[in-house]
Amino acid sequence: MFEKEKELFGELLIRQIERIDKMKLCEEITDYKNKKKIIIGICGGDGIGPIITLQAKKILEYALKEELEQGKIILKDITGLTIEERIKENSAIPKKVLKQIKECDVILKGPTTTPRKGDNLPNIESANVAMRKELDLFANVRPIKNSKLNIDWTFFRENTEGGYAVGKEGININEDLSVDFTITTKQGSERIIRSAFEYARKNNKTKVTAVTKANVIKTTDGKFLDIFYKIASEYKNIEADDWYIDIMSAKLLDKERRSNFQVIVAPNLYGDILTDEAAEIQGGVGTAGSANIGNKYAMFEAIHGSAPRMVEEKREKYANPTSIIKAAILLLEHIGYNKKAKVIETALENCLNNGIRVNSRDKAYTNEVFAEKIIEEIQDIERK
Repeated sequence: MFEKEKELFGELLIRQIERIDKMKLCEEITDYKNKKKIIIGICGGDGIGPIITLQAKKILEYALKEELEQGKIILKDITGLTIEERIKENSAIPKKVLKQIKECDVILKGPTTTPRKGDNLPNIESANVAMRKELDLFANVRPIKNSKLNIDWTFFRENTEGGYAVGKEGININEDLSVDFTITTKQGSERIIRSAFEYARKNNKTKVTAVTKANVIKTTDGKFLDIFYKIASEYKNIEADDWYIDIMSAKLLDKERRSNFQVIVAPNLYGDILTDEAAEIQGGVGTAGSANIGNKYAMFEAIHGSAPRMVEEKREKYANPTSIIKAAILLLEHIGYNKKAKVIETALENCLNNGIRVNSRDKAYTNEVFAEKIIEEIQDIERK
């Protein structure tokens, strides 16, 4: 009885053990300071992805014009990560696309469409999830700031495990019973938690908070929380505490409590929920960028979806590029161009503060004009 299901579960365990063995090898961390040439892949995705990513690319081209002329940086366009191509190949990431991605050091990625249950499309894994696993991008880092609300949070979401790690490998036992799986490993937990504490140490943060549901999900969340406090004991000058996901979601809305949070680390699913909530608090999901960091590769993306309805209604030119521009800022910081990143960030903030907006409902700017306004603002900053 259940022999097929046992076999599938056994295969799943074997793949996870093999992944743990790879993590134990500890891939060397890329040193961007000593690289003679950095290749930035520009991957537009689908839906509104290509048009908003193009605007971020224009800003990068202006900001990095000297480095591009000198050959220190190369912008490499990568096409083919569309829902049509992925369906054609029945793959989360087509082979040719993955090969091009791996030829780059960092990726700026637009949104991609993921088929849902009931869409009458193949059961294709999320391109984001697949890329994070293929490139071992274990840390999803999302800064959330709003000075008016007195919040300054940095989220560290584990990117390769939890409920998303084997999201398409659940088993339908029969018409009455379906089973999914969640994955937690010692190695995966240690590296994301240590990344959070190291970030706190290097950036003069005094508190790191873990988010789990360890009171109910005792085995996997319990392991994550045990490792959290073990690593926390090594950082005597940093306060460590933990909250459950349900009450943490509420406390981000608590005006008196939320300003106490600084660095938050969480397993995959909880991190996904909290970072979207936090972005909405900051000013909307479209206002935040996202960094996906591994030892060798890194990928930076908008955190919203591909908005196919906007494309169907021919309104893609009004899709807001703020999130992908913020992702480009995080990319520049990651490869060591902090001053250029700060200039773009200031230019973006100035434009937003001056009422420059992208939408189709009150005759505001298109995303192309929005990018031009940011470049003009950069030029003004450079002249000062």
